[in-house]
Order: sequence, then structure tokens, then C-alpha cells
Amino acid sequence: MNKDIASTIKGNILLVDDTPDNLHLLSNLLSAQGYKVRCVTNGQTALKAARAKLPDLILLDIMMPHMNGYEVCQILKSDMQTRDVPVIFLSALDEVLDKVKAFTVGGVDYITKPFQFQEVLIRVENQLALKTAETKVRQLNAELEIKVKERTCELEVTNQELQREIAERKLLEKQLLHMALHDPLTGLPNRALFMERLKQAVIRAKQQPEYQFSVLFLDCDRFKIVNDSLGHLVGDELLTAIASRLKLSLSPVDTLARLGGDEFTLLLEEIKDITSVTQIAERILWELSRPFYLDKREVFITASIGIVLGNATYDQPEHLLRDADTAMYRAKAFGKARYHVFNPAMHQEALQLLQLETDLRRAIERQEFVVYYQPIVSLCEGKISGFEALVRWQHPTRGFVSPAEFIPVAEETGLITFIGTWVMREACQQLRIWQEEKLSQESLTMSVNLSVREFSQPNLIELIDDTLKKTQLSPQNLKLEITESAIMEKDGSVTAILQQLRNRQIQLSIDDFGTGYSSLSYLNRLPVDTLKIDRSFINPIDKNSESLGLVPAIITIAHSLGMSAIAEGVETQQQLAKLRTLNCGFGQGYLFSKPLGSKLAADLLASSPQY
Repeated sequence: MNKDIASTIKGNILLVDDTPDNLHLLSNLLSAQGYKVRCVTNGQTALKAARAKLPDLILLDIMMPHMNGYEVCQILKSDMQTRDVPVIFLSALDEVLDKVKAFTVGGVDYITKPFQFQEVLIRVENQLALKTAETKVRQLNAELEIKVKERTCELEVTNQELQREIAERKLLEKQLLHMALHDPLTGLPNRALFMERLKQAVIRAKQQPEYQFSVLFLDCDRFKIVNDSLGHLVGDELLTAIASRLKLSLSPVDTLARLGGDEFTLLLEEIKDITSVTQIAERILWELSRPFYLDKREVFITASIGIVLGNATYDQPEHLLRDADTAMYRAKAFGKARYHVFNPAMHQEALQLLQLETDLRRAIERQEFVVYYQPIVSLCEGKISGFEALVRWQHPTRGFVSPAEFIPVAEETGLITFIGTWVMREACQQLRIWQEEKLSQESLTMSVNLSVREFSQPNLIELIDDTLKKTQLSPQNLKLEITESAIMEKDGSVTAILQQLRNRQIQLSIDDFGTGYSSLSYLNRLPVDTLKIDRSFINPIDKNSESLGLVPAIITIAHSLGMSAIAEGVETQQQLAKLRTLNCGFGQGYLFSKPLGSKLAADLLASSPQY
């Protein structure tokens, strides 16, 4: 590297992420800004790279196989060689417990995925600037000591120089302290300063029983829309304007801080009761409801606020921030643009959710999942035409955990991709075994559900090809069930993906049809074989002849588009009779069989039931 190129490098950054797309994206972004970037994909390699050539900063993904980001950070901080390298965590996890843990293990900052490029750059610049300033202070101190010794004989001149350098050092330390404790965009206190003041409030509450305080956690509801549509400069202007309005609702003893992104926290001191706090929250919501005028545009934004009352039972300031954040997310869940007051039950729910996620990760490692199979019956022939593969979790202490409980967590954390890939392989392998055992004369299909996350995988086609190759199952025997939401969320590339599957003769089914978008014009362009009628439409049809609802229309739509229809949740003979009258091709439900383990499903298949 020549001197001209080297002089443009602003810092040496080690980027650790097991997702190549993230590595490529962040590496290009940072390299374009003049940083030298090294990329690694796992924790072990990251430790070796950091020790081989000490970086100025480490951007560290939390969720990685074998060794997660928390463990990597703890090892770095325990090593004399690497402990002073600042670590910024990267994660799609946005829960407060994850953030608290990141700072507990030694991280200096936390960036939530998907990335906001401007935010990433500002946080990187701030940490590198802070490190540079600290280095300069140390250098000045060292140089100062040398000069004092060298110029003892020239006391008067030395003293004047000394005073000048002391003044420079104090000014630099003051600037460094301000940088360390304030947000560079809004000038507000940052997380570090806010937590220090919150710590003092906790101590005071224990010493003075009559003292009351409260913490508010505020998150803007529509900030990303502003950033994406009007740009980051306008977004920064909006954040500054929000900070100004928030100050209007506070007294001089209160503290307003910006934690990062569009998150603000407020420490209200000397409060009377919860009513006085909620009145402030209502005033803040009203202030933010008024339009902002930015870049000659009128912009509206709302916020969700979580409230927690401080008391002597709190020992750690982090717990107050955690509970306020929890209450804020509850406000969002109730419709946004409102406040919610924390109660201890919410913390227990958060702990249970965290425990469920932990158990779910262990379940993947320990292979605690099993696949159950529910038969799909041809209504015209009365014979089993295939099975739907349904995942079940055999928890070591809780027994079977309902999919309704763990599937949403798996979706949110991304673990659904591991589970889904395993289910597809197991289901295809099982059908292949049944074929080899010649348990049925029919050409059976195996239906496997694809979640939104799975359908969004860039290597989806490769995974399916690999599964079929390893299990030696013919593509014609595999049917993939995709929800309408998965299809609608995938922009224009969805048709290309479905067409690749169709080219492989893999059958495609839209699951729970009628409960989502149900755009007929969109449906007409998709290479789909089957519509599955949701059980909510099937349940009422046996009550009276007037309760057929949308079932006839959905069956007609399927037939008109050259598709078949499968009725889910068939439980009575009356439902079966009406579905046959409506010329519905297939059905599944407890009338035929509940989901069965592989052995019982094989026994059922071997008995050749006639329905």
C-alpha cells in the first residue's frame, strides 16, 4: 500500500457476521468512507484476527453459530491484548434484555438490524473519535511529564509552558467528557450520562422514602418511513426537532436523553404520583401530534411511551430502563401513539419469552423436534392422497409445546429457517421410506409449510434441491404450502421463485386462503396448484344450508384457475357431505385423522382406510 492510499485510511475495523450479505454490505459502506475493513464469519476466526493484528474497532454480530457475539466479546475483554478494543454489537434482536446483556459483557454500543447506514457511520465515527481522543490525552500526559523533568532548570519558562499545556489538556478532557456523555446530533445526554443520573435517583430513593421518580422510554412509531422517503438528513432534522419539543414538557431537574436511533428516555424527578407522570406523557403525545415542517414538507409522527415508577425495590438502574422499554413495546402492541404503565407481570412475560427462545435454541441443538403427519383425503375417492408434515416440540420438562406458542418466536428470531429445513428433510425422507415399503398404491404427496422467513431465503431453491437429492424423493411428490402474506411480501421476484419450483414439478399450495390478501388478479399470474380453504370457513357450514359462506366461491375460483381445493378442519360428516356436494377435491381434519407420529401414520396408511 503506498503512502497516498494509507493516508486516506480512517481506521482499521474488524467486521464479524455469519451472513455474507451483511459482511458485503457493511464492508462496502465502511470502505467507501475510508476505513480499512477485515471481514470474518465466526467467533473463533474473529479472535484470531483480533490478536494477529489489533483493530481500532470491532463490529460484532450477536447471533452466530457455535460461538455467539456475547461469548466473543467476553473473551476479548478478558485478554490484556484486546480488552481495550471497542466493540459495537450488531443484531436483529431489539429486546431490552438483549441490549442490557450487550453492555454487560463489555460492548460500547448496539446497532439494531436492519441497518440505518447513517447511524452505523455516526456510531463508528464516534467510537473511533473517542479512542483517538483518549490516545491523545495519554500522549499529552506522557509528553508533559518529560518536559517537566527536562526544564526544571528553566522554571519560569517551563512553568508558562506547563500552564499552557495543562489548559490544553483540561480543554481536551472537557471536550472528551462531553463527547463521551452527549449525543452528537441533538446535544442531549446519551445513554452513559442518563444511566449515571438514573443510578443517583435509585440511591436517593433508598435514602429518602418520600422521594419519587419515574422513567419514560419513548420510541417514534413512523420514523423509518421518514428516513426511507425523505432521507437521513431530513430524519436527523426531525430527531432534533423532536428533542426540542420533548424539552417543553420537562422541568429543569428532569433529564432528557437520546439512546440512539429514534429512542429517547426521560428521567422525571420530584414527581407527586402516577397521575402527574401520565399527564406529562399525554402532553408529550400532544406535542408530537402537531406537524413538523422539514425541508418545506409537513411531516407527522407519533410515538409510543413506556412508563415505570421508580421505588426503593429497584437496585439496578438498568432494570428501570428494561421495564420502561417493556412497557413501551406493550404500548406499540396496543396500537401505538399511546403510553403504557409497567407492571411486574410484564417482566415475567418477557422472562418467559426469553426462556422460551433459549429453550428453542437448545431444542435445535438437541433435536427435540418430531414431525407429525395428518392425512389429506381425496373426497371423490375417499382415499388418502397425501400427508401434511406438522412440526411438534417435545420439551424435556414441559412435554409437547404448542406450535402456536413457539412458531412465532422461531419466526421472530430467524430460528424458523433451521426448523423448517429440518422438517422438510424429515418429511421427504419419511415419504420415501413409505414408498419403498409400498404402503399405498397411490402416488402420495407430502405437504410442507414454508414460512415468510423461509420463503425469503436467497438460497431457498438450493436447499430444496439438496433435500430432494439426499432423500431421493421425486419432486412431483413434494407440495410446498405458502401463505398469502409470504407471497405478497416478496415484491416482483416471487413469480420467478415460484416458476423455478414449478419447473422442477414441485407442487405449490396457498395455505389459509381467504384470510389474507386474496388478490385474484395477483393469484391468476402465479403458478399455483392448490388453494387450501381455512378452517374458519369450514367450521360453520354444517350448521345450516345458509352458512356456506365463501366456501363455494373459493372452490369455484380454484376450479376456474385450473387448481384443486383442499378444505382444512373437516370434523363432521355433515361438513364432508356438503364439501362433496360442492365438488371440493380434497379435505383434511379430525374426521379423517388427527396428526400422527410416523409409526401410527404408517399403520393408518397400510390399513387403506376408505372414507
